[in-house]
Order: sequence, then structure tokens, then C-alpha cells
Amino acid sequence: MVVGIDVAKAELVVAVRPSGERWTVANDERGMHTLVERLRSVAPDLIVLEATGGYELLGVAALAAAALPVVVVNPRQVRDFGRSTGQLAKSDAIDADLLALFAERIRPAVRPIPDADAQELEALLTRRRRLLEMLGAERNRLRQVFGKGKRPVKKSLKAHITYLERELRIADTDLGAMVHQSPAWRERDDLLQSVPSVGPVLSRTLLADLPELGRLSRRQIAKLVGVAPLNRDSGTMRGRRFIPGGRASVRAVLYMAALVATTRNVVIRAFYERLVRAGKPKKLALVACMRKLLTILNTMARTGVRWSAKYVAPALTTA
Repeated sequence: MVVGIDVAKAELVVAVRPSGERWTVANDERGMHTLVERLRSVAPDLIVLEATGGYELLGVAALAAAALPVVVVNPRQVRDFGRSTGQLAKSDAIDADLLALFAERIRPAVRPIPDADAQELEALLTRRRRLLEMLGAERNRLRQVFGKGKRPVKKSLKAHITYLERELRIADTDLGAMVHQSPAWRERDDLLQSVPSVGPVLSRTLLADLPELGRLSRRQIAKLVGVAPLNRDSGTMRGRRFIPGGRASVRAVLYMAALVATTRNVVIRAFYERLVRAGKPKKLALVACMRKLLTILNTMARTGVRWSAKYVAPALTTA
């Protein structure tokens, strides 16, 4: 028995397979109580929802708290699956049925659901990313102000930039305080930051956005983040490898850490230089370094072994 739930701001449409049963509940506290009670009676093997920009959080939290097997999947995966079945029409009921079929055929693995502290950390990280985006946009606008009447516009932009910089400092302070309030997180944060080029932003992003770190194999974690090159071959044609999907928030900060690591981390630097000498494009070599760094961090998280270029790195890089 599997369940697909289409999430909207006001309501959830629930579809059950193979019975074909379908019902709707409100996306509020009372609706979540009804949803949990009905699904407990169904006792499904798997419940699948799409990520919908936050509207799914209440439902996911309620189902996870009830120890029901819930998975939040990438909407693009479901759209591609729907096209492969010839399903082009769209409605809430159709989407719920499609999610149930996706659960039945694909069987996505149930991942750890972040607890309340992890969700709060994720919210702070999201806020920090938004502040950085706004700060970058405002700085670009400031450089593009020309002509008459520019003084009041520049004054307004500078005031907003000052405000955003202050909010960014507050966000960084809050992130640091939150991590250090939890002994487990403090230990994991300290472990990850023992790697040269890994700073607080990457470490805390991994804590919040990649709870699977240390629980999956190196191939699984690379594919989950989106740094595993996939084949694009057909017959005698050999296409260029490509990297689809993945967790963009993790990949963005991992890219910056890998870029720094190519100059400051002896293991990653040697790996990068070897690839470049072999004729690999620098961008490809950098992506390979991202994967190598992620592999090292994944192994460290699993074993609890701190970084040491002389003693630890050889074991980690072959794990």
C-alpha cells in the first residue's frame, strides 16, 4: 500500500494505491490530525509528497512525528515520470494519483527527516542565502547607477546595503550560537572544519541540508548532492558526461570550498593538478575535486576520524 499526496496552500489531495481511494484534507492543524489518523488506519509502506516551497512542511512534520514512512521528492522527477507514462494532463487529483504511482513503481528511499533543531538551522541558512542574493543584487545595482538624479538612488542603495550587511552578520552570529548549543552538532562541526578549506558555512550547510552525510556510500552521497557524472551514450556514440539535479544549496557552497581546496588543501591540490596535467578541462577537474572533498567529508562523518593530510587522507581518499 502506497500513498501520494498533492500539496497546495489550502489543501492536500491524498491518493492510495492499489485501492484507488482518494480524499482531501485542509492544510492546517486540524487537517493534519485527520490525515495522520486516516493514514495510520491505512498503514502504508510509503508516502510520497513533492517539495512545494514550504507548503508541504506541516504535513511532513505531522507524518514524521507519527512515525509514518514519508519521502519528499524533487518535483522534476515526478514530472519526468509522468511524461514517461504519457500523463500530460494536470489537476490536483491527477497529480496525487501520479505521486502514488511514482511511489509504487520507483520506491524512493525513506530519508531521515530533520528534527526541529535541524529545521531551524535550515531556516537560518536559507535566510542567509537570501540575504547574500539580495546583497549581491543591490551591489550590482549600485554599480549601474548613472546619469542625473543618481544621488538619491545611490543613497537609498547604500542604506539598504548597510542594512543587509548588518542582517548577514546577525545571521552568522545566530548560526554559530545554534551550532554551539548542541554538543552533537558542535562535535560534528568541529570534525568537518578540521579539513583545510572547509569553513563554517559549508559545515553548517551540511548539518542542515545533508543529514545523510556519513550514512550513505560515496557513490550515493555524490549522486544525492549532484556531483556524480552520468553517462550519455547511445550505440557507438559516446556523449559528454553530465550532472543533473542534486541539492543546489549544498553544491553551491561545496563548489567554493573545492575552489579554495585546490590551493590550500594538499590532497585536493595534488588531485586537481594531476587531472589538469592529464588534459582534463579545469571545470571538469574542479567538479571532480568537489566529489573528492565530499567523499572525504562523508567518510569522516561516518568514522569520526579527524583530518590529517599525512595519516588520514590516504585512507579517506581510497574509501
